[in-house]
Amino acid sequence: MSTNPLRRADGTGALIRFRGVTRVYGRGPASLFALNGVDLDIMPRDFVAVMGPSGSGKSTSMNIMGCLDAPTSGEYIVAGRHVERLSRDQRARLRRRYIGFVFQGFNLLSRTSALDNVELPLLYGNIGLKTADRHKRAHEMLELVGLGNRADHHPNQLSGGQQQRVGVARALAADPPVLLMDEPFSAVDPIVRATLQDELTRLQGELHKTVVLVTHDVEEAIKVGDLVAVWYPHGKIAQIDTPERLLGAPADDYVENFLGFDRGIRRLAFFPAAGLDLETETVLGEDVTVEQARQAAKRAGASWVLVTSAERHPRGWAALTELESASGGGTLGQLTLAPYGHTFRVGQDSLRAALDATVLSRTGLAVGVDGEGRVVGVTSYERLRAAIQGAEEAADREGARTS
Repeated sequence: MSTNPLRRADGTGALIRFRGVTRVYGRGPASLFALNGVDLDIMPRDFVAVMGPSGSGKSTSMNIMGCLDAPTSGEYIVAGRHVERLSRDQRARLRRRYIGFVFQGFNLLSRTSALDNVELPLLYGNIGLKTADRHKRAHEMLELVGLGNRADHHPNQLSGGQQQRVGVARALAADPPVLLMDEPFSAVDPIVRATLQDELTRLQGELHKTVVLVTHDVEEAIKVGDLVAVWYPHGKIAQIDTPERLLGAPADDYVENFLGFDRGIRRLAFFPAAGLDLETETVLGEDVTVEQARQAAKRAGASWVLVTSAERHPRGWAALTELESASGGGTLGQLTLAPYGHTFRVGQDSLRAALDATVLSRTGLAVGVDGEGRVVGVTSYERLRAAIQGAEEAADREGARTS
């Protein structure tokens, strides 16, 4: 399932474990099952994105994971300790030691600097650090999230994205093994949100925390999660799987409908563009003559040729109709070229990026480049269709082999 090397199919070594966890609010006919017999294993270093409709039990499960609540029945085990057997004080100590929280609304103290906000868990968590060591640790965490030069700023002097970075730094300050994030990026605009998602992915690559993130955004879940858990209404898990397998093989109609009609497009983000069979015959240098370009386009049965610079960087498209009407000799570099549009990186991007570039191209063709921006070749809808079909068949075979 996950690419986490610590994951075991039988859940051995799980840092967080639910066994038949039920949480009921109220009594008698008015009682409400927030969780209903949930089994779940989260391994060290797992990054689990949690999704589901309102009332599905996401927040309740997070409260139990964070030792803020206890199951009505069943077992919750974190780091080998049965939380339901602990007193309130014991749960609080376990929470301070093992759990870091990142909230939706930042929850920063408005009259306190960024540095002091980050120091709070070190000050109140009985960490035992001296003042100078607390300052040093808080500075390190602010540096880690790119805010080392904002340590003395108050929340109202920071943007929403910067405030959330302070919240992440604060959650990491005491070095907890588990990070719980409740819709942490929903209060910022889409551009900042994408940046914070990238930053979180980078931090996870460096720190290897166990992360559970609640989100309502399918794009966010499949972007940041190693595993994605989709909840049924009323407290049961419908499916937990890798993003690719979740998109490619939903467990049932509920999961399929929850993921949306465009899950096939989203799945393409997991197929590398390196597998594309690119066309190169109509990629021509700017010093090629119009006549030579006309003949190359006809041989290839192409309506466009891509013109490149001497360094093989894309310059633009020349239409066959223009090549046929051009008078005199001349070279491609002397023509007025159509913009080449978006490119995709063959060795780094996905088939989804290649498809996006093709859809946005006025020619119905997209330019694949290497890491230096040099043209590797050109793709079309037909070539993409063949690559997508091959990638899906290979993924389905691998899924059948490992299931």
